[in-house]
Amino acid sequence: MLLQDKIAVIYGARGAIGGAVAKAFADEGATVIDAQVDALDEAAIDAHLQTVERIDISFNAIGLQDAVGVPFTELDADRFALPIQTYTTSYFLTARLAARRMLPNKSGVIMTVTALPARTGTPLNGGYGAAQAAKEQLTRDLSLELAPHGIRVVGLRPHGLPETGTMREVFENKPRGMSWEEFQTYLANTSHPRRTQTLAEVASAAAFLASDHARGLTGTTVNLTMGGVAD
Repeated sequence: MLLQDKIAVIYGARGAIGGAVAKAFADEGATVIDAQVDALDEAAIDAHLQTVERIDISFNAIGLQDAVGVPFTELDADRFALPIQTYTTSYFLTARLAARRMLPNKSGVIMTVTALPARTGTPLNGGYGAAQAAKEQLTRDLSLELAPHGIRVVGLRPHGLPETGTMREVFENKPRGMSWEEFQTYLANTSHPRRTQTLAEVASAAAFLASDHARGLTGTTVNLTMGGVAD
């Protein structure tokens, strides 16, 4: 199995992507730590990690509701800044505290998930796209510092996942004059294979990236948009 004897901590495991990744990691032999922790509370994260024997994989999949749907001309500064502050701070805290525990062993993988708006303009996105782009930059910065110590930092960038609440929120908050079924067809047509991606595909990619088979990958966000955006 890809992750035999690995210990993984997943933040946001109750969400669709985090839950799918947790299952995939467990299926590949990892011990997945499941606890309720405020991923924006540094003391809470630190206290929780002190209860964990070892951390081999840290995966941040936290989400934020009510981040899209308002035109920039009507968007107040606090609502614009909220996703940027929330996503980046949580990723920074969980990554930094995990890295401190990985350094003595000179091994570990720090991971997160972003989205297509990190690389292309989309309407009514508020600060969401800026937040995802910032996370991808943080992945590069963290890797540059940590890779010499045996710690890899990688991300995944999926797109168009109808199984997630986030995509349903996008549909409901960005009026397009189409039904949910028509919206899914629209998403499918933005990909090269003309279909939407599944959570299982994202989770399988995450399991591979977390494994030693991907040890040549660090400082990068893997493009899972199926051609929706080019690198």
